[in-house]
Amino acid sequence: MAVENVAPRYIPTAPPSPPETAKHSQATSLTGERQSAPLALHSKKNLLKSYPLPPQNGIKSVQPQDFKTPDSHVERDPRLIRLTGVHPLNCEAPLTDLYNEGFLTSEDLHFVRNHGHVPVCEDEEVLDWTFSVEGMVQRPFTLSVRDLIERYEQATYPVTLVCAGNRRKEQNIVRKSKGFSWGPAGLSTALWTGVPIADLLAQAKPIRGARYVCFEGADKLPNGHYGTSVKLNWCLNADKGIMVAHRMNGHALHPDHGKPVRIIIPGQIGGRSVKWLRRIIVTKEPSDNWYHIYDNRVLPTMITPEASADLPNTWKDENYAIYDLNTNSAICYPQHDEMVALDGNQKTYKVCGYAYSGGGKRITRLEVTLDKGRSWRLASINYPEDQYRNAPDGDELYGGKMDMWWRETCFCWCFWELDVPITQLADASDIMIRAMDEGLMAQPRDMYWSVLGMMNNPWYRLVIHKEDRFLRFEHPTQPALMPGGWMERVKNAGGNIANGFWGESTGQAEEAMEIKTPEEQISMTNSKVRRTITLAELEQHGGEEEPWFVVEGEVYDGTPYLDDHPGGATSIFAAAATDCTEEFLAIHSENAKAMMPDYHIGTLDKLARSALAAKSVDAEKDVTRSIFLQPKLWSKALLSSKVDVSSDSKIFTFTLDHKEQVLGLPVGQHVLMRLRDPATREAIIRAYTPISQSDAKGTLDFVVKIYRPTSTQSGGKMTVALDSIPVGHFVDFKGPVGKFEYAGDGLCRISGKTRYVDRFIMICAGSGVTPILTVLRAVIDKEDDTTECTVLNGNRTEEDILCRQELETLVKGSNGRARLMHTLSRPSHSWKGGRGRMDRTFFQKYAGGPGTNGESAMVLVCGPKALEDAVRDIFTDMRWDEEDVLFF
Repeated sequence: MAVENVAPRYIPTAPPSPPETAKHSQATSLTGERQSAPLALHSKKNLLKSYPLPPQNGIKSVQPQDFKTPDSHVERDPRLIRLTGVHPLNCEAPLTDLYNEGFLTSEDLHFVRNHGHVPVCEDEEVLDWTFSVEGMVQRPFTLSVRDLIERYEQATYPVTLVCAGNRRKEQNIVRKSKGFSWGPAGLSTALWTGVPIADLLAQAKPIRGARYVCFEGADKLPNGHYGTSVKLNWCLNADKGIMVAHRMNGHALHPDHGKPVRIIIPGQIGGRSVKWLRRIIVTKEPSDNWYHIYDNRVLPTMITPEASADLPNTWKDENYAIYDLNTNSAICYPQHDEMVALDGNQKTYKVCGYAYSGGGKRITRLEVTLDKGRSWRLASINYPEDQYRNAPDGDELYGGKMDMWWRETCFCWCFWELDVPITQLADASDIMIRAMDEGLMAQPRDMYWSVLGMMNNPWYRLVIHKEDRFLRFEHPTQPALMPGGWMERVKNAGGNIANGFWGESTGQAEEAMEIKTPEEQISMTNSKVRRTITLAELEQHGGEEEPWFVVEGEVYDGTPYLDDHPGGATSIFAAAATDCTEEFLAIHSENAKAMMPDYHIGTLDKLARSALAAKSVDAEKDVTRSIFLQPKLWSKALLSSKVDVSSDSKIFTFTLDHKEQVLGLPVGQHVLMRLRDPATREAIIRAYTPISQSDAKGTLDFVVKIYRPTSTQSGGKMTVALDSIPVGHFVDFKGPVGKFEYAGDGLCRISGKTRYVDRFIMICAGSGVTPILTVLRAVIDKEDDTTECTVLNGNRTEEDILCRQELETLVKGSNGRARLMHTLSRPSHSWKGGRGRMDRTFFQKYAGGPGTNGESAMVLVCGPKALEDAVRDIFTDMRWDEEDVLFF
């Protein structure tokens, strides 16, 4: 069958092969089974297709990094660039591979945006999957996929889906946003088959007052199921093309793309096209779903990531919600680091790429400048989407009608190209482009930075380097943690990439035009340090002798801080010779960042950064090993149960790799727990002490107080996230960490130094009881340990006392070696323990002064900052030495 090859054939130095535009493709039967058949068989008539057809899918498999995740049932293409570690999958194709496939993207290389695990729907369950149409309608109903296919007229047309974070890496280099780093390939185009949503709503009959349609998926996430909404009148407008889809490029939907049914909303950001559809709800107000409110928004540029945590009304303002895509474009050829010979036979170079707009608007011009915008030249534009409008009457594809001739809206990307003489490229320092749509909205020159890093669309710029007899081209960024790009290079050299002049110094004009970043960032580097460090040098410092570590591509020597680090020397040893950027930024304060220039020793070279980026911290591990914790690698444990122990506290139990596996945590130390913000994928990392017995096998228990949001406080980020994740969800752990270890018989190790203690004063509040409990248990469980312990536990109410029964049981069986005093700031009338806060009088009475007559005493403290500050002041006045008061 003859098929027109609509993807433009561009000729860089090494021309890409023209995409295979599907002489044959795979089709999908009603039952969802995949089968091979010529595409012409899907027409009522045996017509030649004059419009693009999809590339064939390759052979996919479950990738090794997915084996131990909830996505172990999902087959994926190894070429996809993972943007958020191993799980969940968020990925884009290499830009060149995406472009070379042509107008339509294969299932293999289509970008993926998942907030959590991929719901399981077996092939035999596809037709019985149901979703509801409900809310403000006269006739609510539930529909199966079988009903959707058999009872309604089907439609097939192409749609380009674009993640709102496309090109976000550029914003993250200017200043880190709360989103992960998409490159310019966060978009893909496919043929979707399904039922226009207007047909379903016509059956349901919305009632007066209804204004929105909410969608909810089956993916259960930390903050509920993923959901969002769009306006009802958009859904009723056939020109908008909103569809309930069950096929993609003629196949049953792939699990990553919504199997078995999803929403497709052309012209709007991908986050509105809900996958794994379960509910369609007609409402009066926009969705109140957490993901609709706290994702896919462009907040005002002056709002910082820190300030955004306490602005609930700002997040809920629909004026900041993103619906229609903005105008955007990118250069695909020349490729990043491509070389073009100056003395060869090639006289011109075909510069080319893609462009798109939103809301159904058409790209009407693409302009190229070689002199930073002083002059422009027009590129030619190819709109393959138009060819579908010419499909003969009655033509069908994949069982859906192709009647697009009447629709004026544009749902897809277009291609552009411009032949430029090599001599002109040699005289230029860069190539920049801007697109304009039919509403005369053109891409801006300057970036609009915002807290989520969404909708980034300034002019796309390639830098041209002259190297001997060649030209080398440099793109702005590389996706994910991949190093490279002129923006990163200019910023590392101290240039201001937000000044409107792309980091170049322009004298006085620069001051007049300067666009300041929303907030001055704390510099963590020493400007006088010029050393470049190789991977081999870094790896030589991977042990406990002069440990070096990497943060944001810069190398630091932790040796001078081993004794002073609050988390103990083991925390630095665990980071040695690794890129610990994520952990450092998630845990450390602004004060800690300000100290970093003192330890800065150099910059990691480009090859080393690439090598470290390729080493996933979630690397495949030996699940048969006897000890669970690993100091340099994150290990996954499955949340197996949650048990309420009070109105705001729970015991979380995790299952380890096998029943005989032990945790491997010394007494008094902690583990790092990592979750990810479900919207931004930003890491949330905190240190916790488990309450499991030290010799427990196969499981891991934590008691955690949940700090829920109130009208005056935003709540605890980690505890709220932990409380929200469902049973069966994986959580990451690493360790041990901490500067204190109790070895028994009074022997302590503090930052690697040993000392003996005759008496512990253990002060705690709330969930701070957990490290205290582990040390107390170690002392009391060993009958010949003569160390004395006084536990002082402060809480608000009797219900707030955590681990009370075990504490009292240990003290009762201590043969006088331990005593316990509870005090409550809000006691009931029947309470017989201490009353009031732990203040100076309380500590003087129950703790007393430091050791005398050769006795060695130590104070162990774990609780909120206010308690720690009070203990520090009071015990200093009570003549305790600073080294005898240790804060967990």
